[in-house]
Amino acid sequence: MGSAHIPHRHAHHGAAGHAAPFALALALNLAFVGAETAYGLIGGSMALLADAGHNFGDAMGLAAAFVAARLARREPSHRFTYGLGSSSILAALLNAIILLIAVGAIATEAIQRLIAPTPVAGGTVIAVALAGVIVNGAVALLLSRAGHRHDLNVKSALAHALGDAGVSLGVAASGAVVVATGWLWLDPAVSLIIAAVIVAGTWRLLRRSLAMALHAVPHEIDPAAVRAQLAAMPGVAAVHDLHIWPMSTTETALTVHLVMPDGHPGDAALARLIGELDRRFAIGHATVQIETGDGELVCPLVSERVV
Repeated sequence: MGSAHIPHRHAHHGAAGHAAPFALALALNLAFVGAETAYGLIGGSMALLADAGHNFGDAMGLAAAFVAARLARREPSHRFTYGLGSSSILAALLNAIILLIAVGAIATEAIQRLIAPTPVAGGTVIAVALAGVIVNGAVALLLSRAGHRHDLNVKSALAHALGDAGVSLGVAASGAVVVATGWLWLDPAVSLIIAAVIVAGTWRLLRRSLAMALHAVPHEIDPAAVRAQLAAMPGVAAVHDLHIWPMSTTETALTVHLVMPDGHPGDAALARLIGELDRRFAIGHATVQIETGDGELVCPLVSERVV
């Protein structure tokens, strides 16, 4: 019986690897959220306030990705033996909870304004929303030039920036309709639509971050496929105690016991196996224990025989 751990890669090339574009994009986003909130209150527009909430949520997601990537660069310590990468999971969970609370407040106010419409400064709504289109377009441009386009954090932030630009364009259009028709109910109605969009995205974030906090297998990984990959390794008679869990929002770990009656296959064979796990499933931290199946020496938990 023995165990082997092949040196693994750390995903430190994320947001922290291109800090300047991320920091500038975050600063632009937060500055616009502040301005949009102020003008939403001045102009009496729930649509602008809802859009500000949408932008704020995406800004916090961007900030969480950036901070977590910075923390992930810290070396493991004797107490935090996996480092601080899991802080990204906690940040995502907290972000989802705060957003749901905020959108609840926005929806409540919007419903009240649907019942009793209040004047809306349509011109202000149009101008600020169009500024949002420009700001989010600039943020998307910055992120697209940040490098590492295949990084999950960069792709997610880029998609949100483009989506925010589209939402801002819709808010501008609603402001124009209010100016042209005097339909005061349209502004709170649009804010409820934006609130629904936020809830849809945030609910997915909440479910995923909560599952990750509970060490569930990442949703993009099929445990059965991983088990099949391990079982297909030459010399493997059984696979048991397979555990797959997220170390952060970008890194995944695995531990497993392989029963190999002919003994340890050698470091080269294990390196190939772990390389395949990384390439196929993005599992970058794998630890494998080899057993020969000698009766009571095998881990007493139920094992699955390879047939």
